[in-house]
Amino acid sequence: MSRIAGFVLIFIAPMVFTLRAHAVVEQGTGATSAATRSAATPAETQKLFKEGEAALAANNLEKAEHAFKAVVAANPQFAPAYANLGVVCMRRQQWSPALKNLEKAARLDPKQPGIRLNIGLAYFRQNDFRHAIPPLESVVNDQPDSAQARYLLGLSYFYTERWVEATDELAPLWAQQNENTPYLYVLSVAAEHAERKDLSERAAARLVAVGGDSPEFHLIIGKAKLAEEAYDDAVQELTTAAQANSKLPLVHYYLGMAYMKKANYPAAQEEFLKDVANEPDVPFNYDELGNVYFQLKKDVESEKAYQQALTLDPNMVSSYLGLAKLYTRQGNNDKALAALDRAAKLDPQSSNIPYMRGQVLIKLGRTQEGKRELDRSIAMSNDRREKRRQELEGPGDAPETSPR
Repeated sequence: MSRIAGFVLIFIAPMVFTLRAHAVVEQGTGATSAATRSAATPAETQKLFKEGEAALAANNLEKAEHAFKAVVAANPQFAPAYANLGVVCMRRQQWSPALKNLEKAARLDPKQPGIRLNIGLAYFRQNDFRHAIPPLESVVNDQPDSAQARYLLGLSYFYTERWVEATDELAPLWAQQNENTPYLYVLSVAAEHAERKDLSERAAARLVAVGGDSPEFHLIIGKAKLAEEAYDDAVQELTTAAQANSKLPLVHYYLGMAYMKKANYPAAQEEFLKDVANEPDVPFNYDELGNVYFQLKKDVESEKAYQQALTLDPNMVSSYLGLAKLYTRQGNNDKALAALDRAAKLDPQSSNIPYMRGQVLIKLGRTQEGKRELDRSIAMSNDRREKRRQELEGPGDAPETSPR
């Protein structure tokens, strides 16, 4: 996954769940076996949960995970522990286990909107806006005053080009957000597409008034131009922002991405290295540097950059895929297959990975295995297209019944 695909505008921290907001752990359901319940007393389990809360507050994710897993081992019906395990995974950007824990929590406590908000947020952070919409809609229905849920829902509508719905959700946030330049930009665009000219012009005028000539303003416009594939305009805006504030978070990253889109790889390399200098512990910079070096045929530097990205984030699928492409080009198909195997474990739903694996397996002489992988890739792609078609078209008319 790219650092921030498209034009993601906001940061909302996942909601953490406490004992104060829920029934205490000793009130578990009768579904827990006597053997499991005897593993820890109610007081010990409550103490474990509080230890997990404290560890999570201190961002000690390993300790928090250990504590919450001990709680669910003692009481498998306690929703807040699963919810907080989901938060632990979200902070690690481990989206599949995050959703697994959050959905378990939601089944146990379906009336808790905060859990559904986190589910929507987990999808949103993966740029899977279509799947973010249903849980966020349910939160807004239950809590119309939830500004976080409404903002996320409005943005999810925006990214799926549901302009009228996006405008309807974002417009009520004007009083809280009219100093927020990203909000104003999105609202102006959504309202324009929704043919609400007065609101679009109002938001655009406010955007200019608030943003002025600040580097943050040019960064926002540059990101928007990048998302619109207006790469020359993106470079112009982002360069203006970088010249005004070379330490502005993400400015060199986005400028590097704009140069990548223009196939100006030396300039992209320079920008990503500047972002590394500003934020040396961000894996996405090294991942993109790996891509740049790959294009420049600097194989040693490319491999080193991908490996550095994986050192910082072992779950970065794109770096494994980058390594696989690099090793394939070098004719080192065994290493390419090993990288693809790691990627497949992290992203089993990808149709691209079995396609790449199929090609590598054929090169290794494992023709039948390779063909099966290629067939699986095609089947997965077809299934995805069919599901998308059904989502767009909706259910067909029910067949008429014959009169009796």
